[in-house]
Amino acid sequence: MEDQKQIVLITGCSQGGIGHALAHEFASKGCIVVASSRSKRTMADLENDSRFFVQELDVVSDESVENVVANVIEKFGRIDILVNNAGVLCIGPLAELPLSAIQNAFDVNVFGAMRMIQAVVPHMAARKKGKIVNIGSIGAVSPAPWTSVYCASKSSLHSLTDTLRLELHPLGIHVTLVAPGAIKSNIANVAAGNYSRMPELKLYKPFENIIKERAYFKEPSNATPTEIFARKTVAVLFKDKPPAWFSFGKYSTLVEIYSYMPNFVKDFLARRMMKG
Repeated sequence: MEDQKQIVLITGCSQGGIGHALAHEFASKGCIVVASSRSKRTMADLENDSRFFVQELDVVSDESVENVVANVIEKFGRIDILVNNAGVLCIGPLAELPLSAIQNAFDVNVFGAMRMIQAVVPHMAARKKGKIVNIGSIGAVSPAPWTSVYCASKSSLHSLTDTLRLELHPLGIHVTLVAPGAIKSNIANVAAGNYSRMPELKLYKPFENIIKERAYFKEPSNATPTEIFARKTVAVLFKDKPPAWFSFGKYSTLVEIYSYMPNFVKDFLARRMMKG
């Protein structure tokens, strides 16, 4: 039976997040899901379910990535779909953010995806078949104050995905970028914890309360539930030839329109956000 089921490897599957919801949705469609995160404790509800192969995976570690991919290939013989979902927020003014925090955001959001791609592509190429899905963000096309590092990292992932789509086409591998809108997830909780360890602001002291509010930001009450986002996304990815770009979630259409506005209009709106 396993030979007939798609093997899906997803990073960043901590409970309460997008990856966790995607794992459940893929499993509901008959897939075997390799659910991964840095700690199995964050995926405890998946461990006793035969539809999931739970793995501890740290995308910033070459050794961890290589070991998990090797485990999956040894057990199942292939990886049909790779979903690069692991990501972190990094909130604060660029001029005062510790370089270590900036490097960590890029290591997870950009280099983490690169590590996974380099580890998985040879196996897909050998079969001339596979799908790679990179989870980006509408923030990449609608940058806001105090999110420069996060937006820059996601913009890098967007650009990387566009190029990768062209490079992997001759190998029979489809590449899709998914840009979620406002989704109810746990990523803001992690961002708040990271911000609490940031050094005290100096240049931007007058903006401290506004920046703190952004760091502790909770998705609006009308944000799209992760389950609905996952259902829509998986349905698109199950197509024989998925689209190059897919965006879904609260405000996703509005942000796409916003991205085409003249810069002076976008700057005017962004400056209003800086005043709280």
